Amino acid sequence: MNNIFKNKTLLITGGTGSFGNAVLKKFMHLDLKEIRIFSRDEKKQNDMRVSIKMPNVKFYIGDVRDYNSIDYALKGVDYVFHAAALKQVPSCEFYPIEAVKTNILGTENVTKASINNNVKKVICLSTDKAVYPINAMGISKAMMEKIMIANSRISGKTILVGTRYGNVMASRGSVIPLFYDQIISNKKITITDPEMTRFMMTLDDAVDLVLYAFKNGKSGDIFVQKSPASTILEIANALKKIYNSNLEIKIIGTRHSEKVYESLLAREDMINAIDLGDYYKVPADNRDLNYNKYFSQGNGSISEIEDYNSHNTKRLNQTELIELLNKIGYKN
Repeated sequence: MNNIFKNKTLLITGGTGSFGNAVLKKFMHLDLKEIRIFSRDEKKQNDMRVSIKMPNVKFYIGDVRDYNSIDYALKGVDYVFHAAALKQVPSCEFYPIEAVKTNILGTENVTKASINNNVKKVICLSTDKAVYPINAMGISKAMMEKIMIANSRISGKTILVGTRYGNVMASRGSVIPLFYDQIISNKKITITDPEMTRFMMTLDDAVDLVLYAFKNGKSGDIFVQKSPASTILEIANALKKIYNSNLEIKIIGTRHSEKVYESLLAREDMINAIDLGDYYKVPADNRDLNYNKYFSQGNGSISEIEDYNSHNTKRLNQTELIELLNKIGYKN
């Protein structure tokens, strides 16, 4: 990996978030010429600057909504990890136009500015909520993917690649830190739906997926990592066992626009998906606008294919889930 990034400049949009911090942790010993952290939060940037003390990490205040700010930050950049996004489902439900501005228009700005600045490769981070989306966050991320694919057709030497991943364990806004805080504070553990399932990925898994896509992706490809899943109830019970808690679990019902399970690949994706062992690759649909052939040519096999979702993937038992929670720092 060092040879790929040696003497190169990498920019991470939304770089002060969980993903950006995980990338820095993994890349801090590589011989990168420069890592640029691009975000709009000056306090988080200062906290990161004080914490890491790495001379080759530079900080750029800006917003992906503003083309000029990202265009300026991309001067001389070789690679981009595009992680900036509005990710909270309820927030996007109440303020959907804000999700449009960041997740959709922001991606248009990042990809177009990357093309105009001759960036070699851009990896766009998407989510399982973009598959069969039912909420504003998922719809905006689905559109983000469409923009990446559309711009990949005209990107020339700039390679645009997407990744799609599930629930990142213990990331901002996820249920694991919520359950932990409730247990430590001796409060009732609140669960939306005990049978709700989610893919379980660590931050390291998310970074590995991006790196795999970086090494193997062609323009317009979307990569998915095969991931296990767990029910929300099992997560709560595993944390209770780790911390020897007898707290009551309270069922509060689903939040705004939540699904019982999430999908990483739609049936329509699975028709074209290439199984790469630990990953799936979905090549870009590069058909043209000749609509006539869509009416005369079809694919009868779609009805026989199942989507890849958190209900039909490998289900973690409690022992496996506890081991995974221990791995990311939840230990008694």
